[in-house]
Amino acid sequence: MSEATGNLALRQDEMVISEKKRVALSYLIEAWDEAIAEGVDSEILAHAALFAALSDLVTTYGEDAVAGLAERLPERIRSSEFTLERVVQ
Repeated sequence: MSEATGNLALRQDEMVISEKKRVALSYLIEAWDEAIAEGVDSEILAHAALFAALSDLVTTYGEDAVAGLAERLPERIRSSEFTLERVVQ
């Protein structure tokens, strides 16, 4: 396989992963909205979602890998990586 062919395959893989992430987020937002409509508080939903995500990651990658991911979260949060609505002053 040539370098150009390898790069094309990599870009295609990245596009597939990007689309899967978009679809997954769409499903999660839909479920979130339904739970809110049923009266579940957003804070409770957030904690349940974090628990579900972290426990799934631990099952898949192990505790050490997930702990490493969690160690990087404060910096990512402070850099607004998870901020949806940004106010520019």
